Amino acid sequence: MYNDEHNLYHYTYRRDGSEPTPPAADDYQPARGPVQEMKPVKKSRIGLKVTALALSCALLGGGVGGGVVWAATNHNNSPTLNAPVLRNDAPSSGDTASTVKLNRVDGKTLLTDAEVYAANVDSVVAIQTTGTVTSSNGFWQTQQPTSGAGSGFVLTPDGFIATNYHVIDGAEAVKVTFYNGDSYDAEVIGGDEDYDIAVIKVDGENLQPVTMGDSTLLNVGDRVLAIGNPLGELTFSQTGGMVSSVNRAINVEGVFLNMIQTDASINPGNSGGPMFNQYGQVVGIVSAKYTNTSSGASAEGLGFAIPINDVAAMVQDIMTNGYVTNKPYLGVTAMSMSQDLASQFRYDITEGVFISAVDKDGAADRAGLQMGDVITKVDEHDIRSMADLTIVKKQYSAGDTVTLTVYRQGETVEAQLTWDSVPEDQQQPQEVPQQPQSGSGQYGSGYTNPYDLFDYFFGNRGW
Repeated sequence: MYNDEHNLYHYTYRRDGSEPTPPAADDYQPARGPVQEMKPVKKSRIGLKVTALALSCALLGGGVGGGVVWAATNHNNSPTLNAPVLRNDAPSSGDTASTVKLNRVDGKTLLTDAEVYAANVDSVVAIQTTGTVTSSNGFWQTQQPTSGAGSGFVLTPDGFIATNYHVIDGAEAVKVTFYNGDSYDAEVIGGDEDYDIAVIKVDGENLQPVTMGDSTLLNVGDRVLAIGNPLGELTFSQTGGMVSSVNRAINVEGVFLNMIQTDASINPGNSGGPMFNQYGQVVGIVSAKYTNTSSGASAEGLGFAIPINDVAAMVQDIMTNGYVTNKPYLGVTAMSMSQDLASQFRYDITEGVFISAVDKDGAADRAGLQMGDVITKVDEHDIRSMADLTIVKKQYSAGDTVTLTVYRQGETVEAQLTWDSVPEDQQQPQEVPQQPQSGSGQYGSGYTNPYDLFDYFFGNRGW
């Protein structure tokens, strides 16, 4: 589009430098109001000199006044760190970039965009991964090298770093690079695909961790900033924009995530990097994976970040245990209620979560839930579909107790449920099950009733 001669903006793209021929006078629309004829004015050089002198004085006075105002304003700012300045671009020899006052991130002082960058760029890392992928042509398999790029941010002075799960998924080697050029080999501590979070570790000392904020305080229209590694090449770039939406439910490959939507530029390579509020605190983990639409169309001004409040406890859990131990687990196989299901089972509701199987001795079983129940509410949260239940469930931890509102045989009942933790054998993604083979059961081995077979193909198992 940039080479289209009709897309001229305010200058020409023509090779000979000529401008396009304006339309004929007949094509112009008359002005709505009266047009005053402008007569040429004879230029006066004395007048020009007087005007220029006046403008110079005005500019000089404005500059001095602005300097006084700036000094008075910054005199009462929060205490600064010992290092008064920090470069605001990547270091290079002979560079003479401007400096920015380095304010302390205290959660109370509003910072400029430049101050947010200066205060946090040393806490951001560029991540490079390498691995291999197996491909097959039907006769033999071949190993092909792969590589990837992402971003992350420092959690502790001794080298724990947060990023996205999809950044390190399948990686055989992970290397991180800091703003000052230092590089480290990193160890993958663990992660969780459902929440798209991961923790890696480098052998570092006295690293600068970020300051965590409160993502629940974000409002649509608030300004946010992202620092990361877009395209894997433009390292330590900062982009900014507003919060476009909060609590946006995003469905990616059947996994629902509660996201912050922003119009800040988010590109591949930004994944795993921090999103900051105007106080310089981390309020989200950027996830560039979700900027692509399902149709494959490109998107402008569309980026997402995982709210930090949703995953902070899980990140700590991964740091300690290598996986999320307090991930809530219901112990059912379920699906979204629909008009077809309502017709099939003669229910008079069409929204909610239909339970097609209950794990024996699991949380749902202990709460008295039954096959055929429809969950319509968790505490005060309305549940219309699996997406709602998935997002609401992520607000709780194993051991929390909730009140479920359930539709059962034409009536509404309540049940007290205490979340289980996800079994350890289900911490990692499970392979897609094979079709049931013939066996002793009427519908195949292990499938003895039509509910089980229906659930096998259409339900969300192990939920």
